[in-house]
Amino acid sequence: MRKISLLVHENVYLSSVAGVIDLFAGANWYLEQCGKSPAFTLELVGEKMKNIQLDVSAQFICRTTMEEVSQTDLIIIPGFNGENKAILKKNTAIVNWIREMNNAGAEVASLCVGSFFLAEAGLLNGKIATSHWAAAEEMQLQYPLIKVKSDRVITDQGGIYTSGGGFSSIKLILYLIEKFCGREASLWISKRFSIDIDQISQAHFAVFTGQHQHYDDEILKSQTYIEQHYSTDISIDEVSALSNTGKRNFIRRFKAATNSTPIEYLQRVRIEAAKKALEDKNWQLDEVMSTAGYKDIKTFRMIFKRMTGLSPNGYRKKYSRDITVLK
Repeated sequence: MRKISLLVHENVYLSSVAGVIDLFAGANWYLEQCGKSPAFTLELVGEKMKNIQLDVSAQFICRTTMEEVSQTDLIIIPGFNGENKAILKKNTAIVNWIREMNNAGAEVASLCVGSFFLAEAGLLNGKIATSHWAAAEEMQLQYPLIKVKSDRVITDQGGIYTSGGGFSSIKLILYLIEKFCGREASLWISKRFSIDIDQISQAHFAVFTGQHQHYDDEILKSQTYIEQHYSTDISIDEVSALSNTGKRNFIRRFKAATNSTPIEYLQRVRIEAAKKALEDKNWQLDEVMSTAGYKDIKTFRMIFKRMTGLSPNGYRKKYSRDITVLK
């Protein structure tokens, strides 16, 4: 039987803990109905306190503290609510424990922004990892040795697992059930809990709001220009002239400040504009394309699909607010 240690601290998302408990318990029940032995034993593990009051109206009772865990097969780190650096600083002991247990042979899985605990422990260095799409940029800047892929829903590298944001991260539990118990068990759980088992990209959830958390005023000025003129036929030469610097130096500074090249930034602004038009407007596709600053439909479709994981029409069907409810 595989021993699972589910970490709990006062900032964890309630659903990120309860969902894990329900799915593993469901897997055990399914196996027993098939005449097999349960595959998992799960314990809630906290740092010191036995009773952990969350920052919402809920409390978990941990029968085990980290000091009492001498061996475990899999540690699961839930997502949490709060500023990443502050949460990590408050839970330094948890970070150290994760590292020590992994060195002793335990596998480690993170849900949503729980991946920051893995990153802080150094367990993601040199690895591909994912997290909540809104936290991916921060993770890449804070931990440059990690290859952050914000569109991934699940990563699995040498017993280190990460997953996408929010409720999409629960697909990692389905993945682990399939890995340890087989496809049939995972399929049954996905149907029982009405979870889509497919590991689709989370890119279409992302909302691009600009990358302004830096102190290069000249680059901020150029970002504002791009955000105000994206629908026109602007060039990098035109934008770089605003910074009173050469084109090559401008591109280098822009990349250092925003983690994107000027062209990448322009494309992200344009695609975000196209997404909003597809959500709100009953426009023809060529109107959406033109408003977003594109002239070639083939190029527009290609870039949109690359950035969101969906075609423009697929995105409209999924997120348009003009929804007809079938009765």
